[in-house]
Amino acid sequence: MKRAVLIVLDSIGIGAMPDAELYGDKGAHTLGHIAESMPDFKIPNLVELGIGMIDGVTNVKKTAEPMGSYGRLREKSKGKDTITGHWEIAGLYTDVPFKTFTEFPKEFMEAYEKEIGIETLGNYAASGTEIIESLGSEHERTGKPIIYTSADSVFQIAANTAVISLEKLYHICEVAREMLTGDMQVGRVIARPYVLEDGKRIRTSDRKDYAVSPSGKTILDFISEAGLTVYAVGKINDIFNSQGVSVSVHTESNMDGVDKTIEALNQDFEGLIFTNLVDFDSKYGHRRDSSGYGRSIEEFDSRLPEIIKAMKNEDILILCADHGNDPAHTGWDHTREYVPALIYGTDINAGINLGTRSSFADIGATIAEFLNVTRPQIGESFLKLIYR
Repeated sequence: MKRAVLIVLDSIGIGAMPDAELYGDKGAHTLGHIAESMPDFKIPNLVELGIGMIDGVTNVKKTAEPMGSYGRLREKSKGKDTITGHWEIAGLYTDVPFKTFTEFPKEFMEAYEKEIGIETLGNYAASGTEIIESLGSEHERTGKPIIYTSADSVFQIAANTAVISLEKLYHICEVAREMLTGDMQVGRVIARPYVLEDGKRIRTSDRKDYAVSPSGKTILDFISEAGLTVYAVGKINDIFNSQGVSVSVHTESNMDGVDKTIEALNQDFEGLIFTNLVDFDSKYGHRRDSSGYGRSIEEFDSRLPEIIKAMKNEDILILCADHGNDPAHTGWDHTREYVPALIYGTDINAGINLGTRSSFADIGATIAEFLNVTRPQIGESFLKLIYR
């Protein structure tokens, strides 16, 4: 009974790609800059898996005898957003990046406000934590939801749940998702609920992403069509708009995501456990908090032995990322970077350097071969290089 356990360490990039300058990301190195900012940075379990041995990784310890195989992945698709990265991991190539906006057209916003029955605030590119501080008081006084975007293809709606209920917030997001089509299509509409506690505005874990459906079949479809289970942990179900997902569980934090991944490992089924740990990106990368990001990586590292202990002999574990989000970089957006691949299992050869792979999709192709299901449209499996 084989299972692939794929954990996306959201935004842990490992160095600018050759075309990063085209995206304004020259010199980005999420992991390297975090490690550089924390002289006592301790990630012994990731080091033991081989993260310090990956080409281009800086400021991280190396080990003479890594227990996993390792490499780095180059993004083939155009873009640096969540959907593009995850879809490519799962075997889909995005040739035309999702459309981005600095603000949404007046005609669209008027039509949207008419549809939801209330005026809105904002409608500009901003950091989510900053805009709720700037417009929070007016929103709480008037009941008008806060609209904002970023360098990603997103239409985000923030609201205090004491002013606009979570149910109402989800509804107006669904309305936006239905309207944002054609020339106005964005990759995701995101509900961004927050609460007011002791005078501080705190975003809650009830965020919900409304993504466009994948442009074709992914490994999730091929696994489920083969009668196997796709167990989605965290925002994976949202990213793929439920396509190909058998079981989906919501998470409230990275550590909750680890807990629920372990819960999945303790069940008996064959297929894929697909987890996204979003806190690295949403709580620290976008907020340009290097020390918080570093502590969060350390916290995940401390849980790795539990994940490995819960694995069955036939299981393989793959750790990767979907883009970068360098907290030392300017702005507050994702960065165009290589991402790591760390692979572990009792049947996986240790110490194999996979070098630089040409696509994130090599992960999906490897999982497809491992589970003996249909291969996705792109990607080259590296299973034979590492599997005993």
